[in-house]
Amino acid sequence: MNTNQLSARLSVVAKYVPQEYRVADIGSDHAYLPCYLVKNVGIPFAVAGEVALGPFQSAERNVISEGLSEKISVRMGDGLEVIQPGDVDCITIAGMGGALITSILENGKDKLASIKRLILQPNIGAHSIRSWFIENGWELKAEEIIEEDGKIYEIIVGEKGDVKRPYGDNVEQQLLMGPILLENQNDAFQKKWSAELSNWQRVIKQLNQAAQTPETQDKKNEILAKMNLVEEALKYENS
Repeated sequence: MNTNQLSARLSVVAKYVPQEYRVADIGSDHAYLPCYLVKNVGIPFAVAGEVALGPFQSAERNVISEGLSEKISVRMGDGLEVIQPGDVDCITIAGMGGALITSILENGKDKLASIKRLILQPNIGAHSIRSWFIENGWELKAEEIIEEDGKIYEIIVGEKGDVKRPYGDNVEQQLLMGPILLENQNDAFQKKWSAELSNWQRVIKQLNQAAQTPETQDKKNEILAKMNLVEEALKYENS
């Protein structure tokens, strides 16, 4: 991966960035995504945000070596601390857990008023992002699920709008698995949820062998409820 050739997951993220948008890439690492967006998509400006010194210095080196210092501002700070209201139109956050992504958004809520689009790629816990969208007025506009190097990634796109629009009757199932992904179940989707079912079955077996406490029973009930939602979705697709 470099500034001209992104990984498959970052290529999907880049696909959803409009050419005219100024972008803040939070947790930018080597700043590959901002550099790619300026060079190949033609966006006018980007912020590459990093909280750790090593990745910040790496991003700075890459931006300078590409001759993009006038169009990409590399900034060190925690989450959305690196931007000010009105700085950018779009925020990308890729390669973190869903809970951490929602925490970053929650802690930086005062920076989101002028943001037109969020493009998020959680490694796990995508359901927490969908829930946060509903609670905070962001409409789920697009979802993709892909497999790359044996790992499965989801990409979630949100804009301010009607939070209920993408969802039907079974909101719990749709929050867990993705309403758009459920409608278009591809191989990566099937693989992800089949693996989740197998993992949950192992956990249930372990819980059955453990001391039976109220906490153990609550955990079992929570997992069984999720398993029912997933089995129903996969059964429907394969029927």
